[in-house]
Amino acid sequence: MVRLGTRESGDAGSKPAPDPLRHGDSGIETVDAVVVGSGFGGSVAALRLAEGGKSVVLMERGKAYPPGSFARTPSEMGRNFWDPDRGLYGLFDAWTFRGTEGLVSSGLGGGSLIYANVLLRKDPKWFVKESPVPGGGYENWPFSYEDLEPFYGDAEKMLQPVPYPYRDTPKTNAMEASAAALGLAITRPPIAVTFASGPGAEPRSNQPLPAAPYGSVHGDGTVRTTCLLCGECDIGCNVGAKNTLDHNYLSAAKRAGADLRTFHDVRGIRPLPGKGLRHGGYEVRYVVHDPQEPGALLRERFIRCRRLVLGAGTFGSNFLLLRNRASLPGLSETLGTRFSGNGDLLTLIMDAKTGEAGPPNGHGGTPGVRTLSGSRGPVITTAIRIPDTVDGGSGRGYYVEDAGYPAFINWLIETAQLGQVARRTARMAAQILKDRLFEGHHSNISADLAAALGDGRLSSSSVPLLGMGRDIPDGVMSLQDGRLAIDWTLSSSSSYFSRVQKTMEDIAGQLDGNFVDNPLWWAKRVITVHPIGGSPSGRNPAEGVCDEYGEVFGYPGLHVVDGAAMPGPVGANPSLTIAAFAERACRHILEADSREAATGAAVSAERGGIVPVQSPPVAGAAVVDQSETAPRALAPDATKGISGRKEKPAYAPGSRPVEQVRGLDPHGAGAGSTATSVSFTSVSFTEQMHGWFSPGLSDPEKGRNLGRDRGRRIMFELTITAKDIDAFVADPAHPAAAEGYVLADQFGGRLPVEKGWFNLFVEDKSADGAPSRRMLYRLWLRDPGGTPLTFTGYKLIHNGTGFDVWPDTTILYATILRGHVPPPEPAAAARKYDDGDDPAVVGAGILHIRPLDFARQLTTFRAVGPAPAAGLTAFGKLFLGELWQVYGRTVSKIPYPFRQRS
Repeated sequence: MVRLGTRESGDAGSKPAPDPLRHGDSGIETVDAVVVGSGFGGSVAALRLAEGGKSVVLMERGKAYPPGSFARTPSEMGRNFWDPDRGLYGLFDAWTFRGTEGLVSSGLGGGSLIYANVLLRKDPKWFVKESPVPGGGYENWPFSYEDLEPFYGDAEKMLQPVPYPYRDTPKTNAMEASAAALGLAITRPPIAVTFASGPGAEPRSNQPLPAAPYGSVHGDGTVRTTCLLCGECDIGCNVGAKNTLDHNYLSAAKRAGADLRTFHDVRGIRPLPGKGLRHGGYEVRYVVHDPQEPGALLRERFIRCRRLVLGAGTFGSNFLLLRNRASLPGLSETLGTRFSGNGDLLTLIMDAKTGEAGPPNGHGGTPGVRTLSGSRGPVITTAIRIPDTVDGGSGRGYYVEDAGYPAFINWLIETAQLGQVARRTARMAAQILKDRLFEGHHSNISADLAAALGDGRLSSSSVPLLGMGRDIPDGVMSLQDGRLAIDWTLSSSSSYFSRVQKTMEDIAGQLDGNFVDNPLWWAKRVITVHPIGGSPSGRNPAEGVCDEYGEVFGYPGLHVVDGAAMPGPVGANPSLTIAAFAERACRHILEADSREAATGAAVSAERGGIVPVQSPPVAGAAVVDQSETAPRALAPDATKGISGRKEKPAYAPGSRPVEQVRGLDPHGAGAGSTATSVSFTSVSFTEQMHGWFSPGLSDPEKGRNLGRDRGRRIMFELTITAKDIDAFVADPAHPAAAEGYVLADQFGGRLPVEKGWFNLFVEDKSADGAPSRRMLYRLWLRDPGGTPLTFTGYKLIHNGTGFDVWPDTTILYATILRGHVPPPEPAAAARKYDDGDDPAVVGAGILHIRPLDFARQLTTFRAVGPAPAAGLTAFGKLFLGELWQVYGRTVSKIPYPFRQRS
């Protein structure tokens, strides 16, 4: 079954598969395997697992792109980006990080929709072992070329790459001539483009292609033709000549029974109870984008599977794992490490010359101008290989390739020369004016128009160069305020990039052209289209997140099969290596399942002595709240973090709170109500606190110290509401409700409060017998994977040495427990303020109110009801009165600025 969104309809295919066998006792859809993403890892997994008899659901957040549907006009290009918060559901997904920019794609077929077609195998000797990485650690590939060799063949059989066949393409010939002159090794690499209508046929443009034996995922009427040599590979091939994954792996997967779902965006991952794969598995939480309602919050949906395969790309898969660490606490500490841009470097050769004047050159160009025609041919047609130290070179190895572009870029290059355009236009206008004023008998102005357009010298003599290779994989991926962040700089790879630049400069010199750096280079930044790493494969959890087959250590049935699993740069264009890695991983999965079926027992998931992670303890007092499978309302774009749309938490059926409007209402009523319907006055205020936090610790002081050292921040913003101020004042526990969110990157970013309790001042007995009070906080949260968490905290109000009212009322000692733990009985509330001894504690830290935040907090006090002024006064009296009970007896010792003068 397949559900595809197209450019015209935007149909997200949101209904679950109707097969009743896919719904378990819980009513939640259940399948053998869920594949996240449809790039070179996900597409392979969907096909091979479906061929192996598994029920497979593939989820792709983007839409399908049949031939002819890629954007071309300016209005289409302006919306051809991925940002569902702003109603954009296009092809390109652009990222910016420290030291690097990233460009990936969103659509059925993943990165194959915009990559430059090259399918090179990773060099055998570049599968390095124990290669030191600056800053500590090693780049170590736990699998070899020999391990992947048969699977390279399987991928090539599906993708059908061939060398570029034409012999009259200017940029190709120029690259080959330059390499020969410089003594560099150059080849025409295999590229996944169809140039001929059939085996043995001569290459010809725009020839119809026969249908594949497995049909097309886009429908039986899909028409594909041979390559037009238009240079549009990187913006989507509108004639279908490019062998993108939708035309092979995904079409075959659909024929094999895989359910392909577009506009399906996975948000959460949670292991299900049970040991091994037989009774466990994973719950996946996702949303379905609806282009007809752009920007709206999206209902959370659920599906369960025995195996979960992540193929969402390096950015997508790592973002998912980083957001779901609370549900996957046993993930290796190496998560986020070994990031690399695969050594990508983009530069330009401009204004190449032949070195001689005279008649136009052999390609019909301007005298003295070397015609390169960067827009003619596929994007990449040649590859120069510079060897690595491990195979006879003098540094880290790399490739330099020509990088073409669409023809409309030529117009941008020419019109960007504003001075020349203005002069040519002025000369033509002057000539026409002269003919009109002086009757110059010059009625044919064709030559004048041609002169005004110019000879296209610069665009015809320019071509980009793309370098890639073995840069240093020392980048670190993390969450910052709920957003994906990467800490990577040029410094450790500077010698590598200098060598790549030198080769490019030599090529430019050989062509008598000007070498032009990418403008980003001057800001010490690069742009990558080949992000690698973050969930590196390794021999054990100390070395990687997953094993040599992509199975995550400690989590049987959870697999990473895309570029995230690479333990270092591939060096060559990485697509084929990722596909081969996924082929090998799927073979391993199917063989393991066959052994299990044959023996009737689950195959041990212990690998190299690694025992599967057991379910972490849940707080003994935790309750099973009915909102566990109640859907949340999630933001269209999870990558925005705290700056994205506010999400709405899940509530148990029938327990959803009534919306209340805060504000001083002169009529004593909230929105949608009348004054006569309100019989009490409520008081509310908003508090924001910030601090440091660490998972795995139960002592707030230690959690704060370690969190500060490692940059692990936590904050919350809560609106505290005493629904009935009179009852609030009269109750010794002074209970109120809390709503808002907690922002903790170690637990997935911004977590809305599902239910919250607050006690303003609860009487407590201190060790020295002096009066003490505590402010108590208890918040029910849920991470993106659905794991329930309880945030508990207290402020200790106690008159110690010095003037300590400010620190006492602004410092919060916090812990987070696994499970939803209700507050203790009122009589025990003051005694049960510290959960540090509970084995279910998953982290601890300390938060504080910053002075500016406190000033803002004072402006947030609101009262709603029949007596708002009296309500605010009652709250103020209670607050100041309780502080007086604690600190008033020593008021004479308070220094002058804080003591009222007599």
